[in-house]
Amino acid sequence: MVRTIDEITGSRRMRRMRKFDWSRRLVRENHINVDDLIWTIFLCEGTGIRQPIESMPGVDCFSVDVAVEQTLQAMELGIPAIAPFAREPANIKTESGSYIVDPENLTNRFARELKKHAPGIGLITDAALDPYTTHGHDGILHNGVILNDESVEMIAQGALAQARAGADIIAPSDMMDGRVGAIRDNLDANGFQDVAILSYAAKFSSAFYKPYRDAIGTAHLLKGSKNTYYVDPANAVEALREARQDLLEGADMLMIKPGLPYLDIIYRLKETFTVPIFGYQVSSEYTMLKIAATNGWIDGKQAIMEILLAFKRAGCDGILTYFAFDIAEKLHRLT
Repeated sequence: MVRTIDEITGSRRMRRMRKFDWSRRLVRENHINVDDLIWTIFLCEGTGIRQPIESMPGVDCFSVDVAVEQTLQAMELGIPAIAPFAREPANIKTESGSYIVDPENLTNRFARELKKHAPGIGLITDAALDPYTTHGHDGILHNGVILNDESVEMIAQGALAQARAGADIIAPSDMMDGRVGAIRDNLDANGFQDVAILSYAAKFSSAFYKPYRDAIGTAHLLKGSKNTYYVDPANAVEALREARQDLLEGADMLMIKPGLPYLDIIYRLKETFTVPIFGYQVSSEYTMLKIAATNGWIDGKQAIMEILLAFKRAGCDGILTYFAFDIAEKLHRLT
C-alpha cells in the first residue's frame, strides 16, 4: 500500500503558509526596514559638487555642502546614521597621514556642518590613514613595512579630532593591533566617554575594494598589498580572535567587511558575542549588482533586497550600504 504525503509527514504541509501574500508576510522571519541602514557616502573638495564615480555607477562624490543637503534628505527618510569617506586632495597627503588630525580636513568639516543642521542623525567616521597617505596604506609606511605602533598613535589622534568635530561613533578600519584600546583611552582621557567604537573587527584582504579606492583616490597610489595587516580570506578562527581582542579593548560593536562573501563570519560572530554586529556591503558588491541590474541581467530591486535580507538572516543588526538612500526611498513609498 502506497502512503500519501500526508501520512508520511503527519499531515504537515510546509506550503500551507506560502499560499497567500498575507500568510507569507505573517510568518516572515526577517525584515529590512530603514532602521537597518547606514548610508555610505564620499566627500570631495569644492562647493556645489556632485561628481560621478565611474566605477560605481549611480554614486557621486559630494562637496561638504551638498553632502549635508543629501544627509538631511536621508534623515527625512528615516536613515539613522551616515558614514562618510573622504577623497582628499593630493597636496595634503604625507608619508605619515598626519592630515587626519587637522580640524579642516574633509571629514571634520563635514562633521561640524552636519551637526549644525542635523544633530539627530548618527555620524560614523573612519580613523584609518589611507585617505591621507601618499602610499595609500591604512598606516605609516617605512622602508616597505607598516609601522604598527606609530600608526596606532596617529590613528588615535585622528579619532580624537573626529570626536571633537562631532562624530558619534569612531569606526577604525585600519586593522592595526591595539588601535581600539588606544582610541578608547584617548577618547576617555579627553572627555569623550560617550563616543562609541564600531570596530572593523575583521576586515579581510579582499578583491572587492577597488571601486572604493577609486572613489577616495588611492587606487593608483597603493604600493604593494595590505596582506600584512588585513585578515586572510581563508581564516575564520582568526576573525573571531580579532573580534574578541577588539571587545576586550573596548569596542562597543563589531563589523565585518566585505559583507556577502563573509556571511559565515557574521553568523559566527553573532553566535559567539552578545554585541551589535554590522556588515559592510562594499563597493564591488554594489557595482556588480548595479551593472547587472542596469543591463537587465538581474531584477535589481529584488536582488538588492534579497542580499540585504541575507545580511539580516546571518545576524546583522545594521548594514552599511551605498544602496541605503534608494532602499529608504522604496520603503518610504510603501508606508
